[in-house]
Amino acid sequence: MISFLDLKKINEPYETAFQQKLKSVLENGWYILGKEVETFEKAFAEYCGAKYCIVVGNGFDALVLIFKGYIELGKLQKGDEVIVPANTYIASILAILQADLVPVLVEPKLETYNINPDLIQEKITSKTKAILVVHLYGQLAEMEKINEIAEKNNLLIIQDSAQSHGVENQKSTAAYSFYPGKNLGCLGDGGAITTNDSALAKVLFTLRNYGSEKKYYNEYIGVNSRLDELQAGFLNLKLPNLDADNEKRRAIARRYLSEIKNEKIILPFWNFSNNHVFHLFVVRTENREDLQHYLSENNIQTVIHYPVPPHKQNAFQEWNHLSFPITEKIHNEVLSLPISPVLTETEIDFIIEILNQY
Repeated sequence: MISFLDLKKINEPYETAFQQKLKSVLENGWYILGKEVETFEKAFAEYCGAKYCIVVGNGFDALVLIFKGYIELGKLQKGDEVIVPANTYIASILAILQADLVPVLVEPKLETYNINPDLIQEKITSKTKAILVVHLYGQLAEMEKINEIAEKNNLLIIQDSAQSHGVENQKSTAAYSFYPGKNLGCLGDGGAITTNDSALAKVLFTLRNYGSEKKYYNEYIGVNSRLDELQAGFLNLKLPNLDADNEKRRAIARRYLSEIKNEKIILPFWNFSNNHVFHLFVVRTENREDLQHYLSENNIQTVIHYPVPPHKQNAFQEWNHLSFPITEKIHNEVLSLPISPVLTETEIDFIIEILNQY
């Protein structure tokens, strides 16, 4: 079976280094907010071209804390509206709600699966204060257009970059996830915020640690969301290889796009620039169940990202009556093919051959 994502194989080359890192953290005797975290925050900020990096417990916390940080600074108030793509992973929307803000759903473009900038303006009201841009599946959203809209309407831009480590042009405040399956993944949960806003950074460093800048003295009602030393250490080992790993993903995507030739399968849009890191390679087909079953019969594992759109989830029954036809079409038709730095040429050949025979 060609697995969808072989995490064991991805982490195998680091095994010895991981064990050495564990030994060094144990010997150091400092497990929270120590040297490994400090090193990673500096390295990841530099990698992203940002002034600050604040590591936190996971990608969801990263988003929530950005919103809470802006609330503490008076740039957002509880009850403000945040524009967000209708077809995102539910975490984006849950983070807005967690901060007592109001999500306003906007349809994506069918070609890119990212938020459609042309539909943002009509959803802006006097209560709209921010746009949460999601770079879904690893592809940069149309930031030039979105930045223009934000500037014109005096809106904050927050980027959900949980799937897009290494995409260029992510200049505004961004939230990252280091969940094991991400392009840069640790061996547990982990997340980070990057920003150029020094006031926001100061608040975030405090908020993640119970709202405390100095032990036992609390400036804000904060949370406990801190990446531990061990996970930071693992990320320090993997970060230098991120660009090379992303390039391997792009190379596989190039082959898929040029060699999969089947009218029943709609391939993703990509302009062959560096604006996509292919966290996922997502195709569409009218009879997804049939295609997934066929691939499984041929020992190719696939995953559906995501089967149910947020507005149709039981958790959001007040939205169930809403209609987002493009979002619904995407959620009914998408199927993610294996794509990872450890996929072999033989496996890629086989996947292409089997898809062309479908």
